[in-house]
Amino acid sequence: MKTRTRLCYVASLVSFLAACAGATALCVEIEGRDVSVLQNSVTHAKLESIGLSEDGTQFVGTESGSRFIAWGFNYDHDDSGRLIEDYWYDAWSTVQEDFTEMKALGANCVRIHLQLSQFMEALDRPNQASLTQLSRLVALAERTGLYLDITGLGCYHKQDVPAWYDALNESQRWRVQAMFWAQVAKTCAGSHAIFCYDLMNEPILPGEKNTESEWLAGEFGGKSFVQRITLDLAGRTREQVARAWVDTLVTAIRKYDKRHLVTVGVIPWAHTFPNAKPIFYSETVSENLDFVSVHFYPRKGEVNKALAALKVYDVGKPIVIEETFPLLCGEAEFETFVNASQESVDGYIGFYWGKTIEEYSQPDVAIAGAITRNWLEYFRTKGPDILKGNHKDSRPITP
Repeated sequence: MKTRTRLCYVASLVSFLAACAGATALCVEIEGRDVSVLQNSVTHAKLESIGLSEDGTQFVGTESGSRFIAWGFNYDHDDSGRLIEDYWYDAWSTVQEDFTEMKALGANCVRIHLQLSQFMEALDRPNQASLTQLSRLVALAERTGLYLDITGLGCYHKQDVPAWYDALNESQRWRVQAMFWAQVAKTCAGSHAIFCYDLMNEPILPGEKNTESEWLAGEFGGKSFVQRITLDLAGRTREQVARAWVDTLVTAIRKYDKRHLVTVGVIPWAHTFPNAKPIFYSETVSENLDFVSVHFYPRKGEVNKALAALKVYDVGKPIVIEETFPLLCGEAEFETFVNASQESVDGYIGFYWGKTIEEYSQPDVAIAGAITRNWLEYFRTKGPDILKGNHKDSRPITP
């Protein structure tokens, strides 16, 4: 449970921002106390759906036609490493507080990561309790004025992946994945707060030997972020498999939701291998994907290399850097990357792990905490500049 000091800090911060911006304040109850939430006149209950411009190159509000730039956070786990489904029942007030704090930092978008094991109990049986809680989260996003990037099919904690799921063959596994997305889309279709559905975090295919034995591909920080969509190419090209998988899941979504955007977040292999070509965003595969989602962590001394890799994904669709953070380079180089990429990018999504700038400023905070504090300060300061837009278009921005 978070401290009274933290709650008072949030209330003071948001009240100050509201006064500066001439905004109204919305009071929500968190653990029995009132906390002010910044509420601009065009957000909160007045969120409009986000779609594509007529030429398909930018995001726009479907009612206003104003350009939309995503500026937000991956809310993938809390500071202790718990995934959202680990605490969104018993510590719902924490989720409410975190959404309030992300909004106060200037975010307009939150990326959440849903684990398949929490939403599918068996091959054909969804978990209704999780779907109900997802509906509750969508309502929270609407109240807070935040759009959701819903990333699905997560298997981040390998120990939580059901044995029955790992035992399935490719067609059965895709069937479960399609059921997952059909149920999520059915739950979320009516809300203007859905920015997009991201089919899977960093899907990959077998390498040179064309077959693999494990669905998950290693761990980072105790989590398996990367998974395979097949274990055997079986004579097919990687593009053929990727296209069939994308189309299967998009068809499941479109059965219930024909308006919200669909994407898939990928590793930019061109950042590591300069001659690498995108598979999921090749012309063959990406027909039913509305925009490009790519994950960039610029490396020290290699900002130009990262920018060159980014150009590989400029395929005529909006680009969102769906994961980014000064993890592998200093703040100055990260700023250079962001500034230089604005001309071609339509959104940036960093990270928020449930702690405020104040909490990361305590004397006993370790180096990692200090880096995160600096990131949050950068995010809060940089937001207004990002949301002004870049040289791609001069249309007004949807707040």
